Formats: sequence, structure tokens, C-alpha cells
Amino acid sequence: MQTINLYDAKNRFSKLVDAVEEGEVIIIARNGKPAVKLVPLDYGERSTWSAPLQTFIQAGLESGQYDERAFEIDRSDVLTVPERDLL
Repeated sequence: MQTINLYDAKNRFSKLVDAVEEGEVIIIARNGKPAVKLVPLDYGERSTWSAPLQTFIQAGLESGQYDERAFEIDRSDVLTVPERDLL
């Protein structure tokens, strides 16, 4: 995650969008204070875990050490974007 000032963000907006499309999260600051966060549209919607983590989770579930609910993802901080705002 990188933080960039608003002035620089305006001048490099296209490159910032490219970085966000690749999965990076960018904070834009106004007068040195974080103001907004640029995130990919699918931010918070990860549906699969990495292979090593899947192995770890499966081993814990099989041994009874973990409950399946322990690995649910909380998406309450992700706001939905009305379709009209995407046009």
C-alpha cells in the first residue's frame, strides 16, 4: 500500500489506476492527511485462499482444531458501489 499526495495523483492518475487494477491499494492524501483509498473493484471479495494456507486450514479442520467459521472473511468494511457510479 502506498500513499500519494493529491497533486501527484492527478498527474499520475492513469498509472495509479493500472497499479490498482493489478491489486495494489493506494491512499491519496490531501495536505498530508489520508483522504481516500483506491482499491480494485473486487477488493474484499477473495474467494480462494493461497495453496499453503489451504493446506494449513484443511489440516486444522481435519484434526478438529478449527471450526470452519474461523476462516470466513468479514466483508463488512467493503462498501458496494451503485452501478450508476461506475459509468
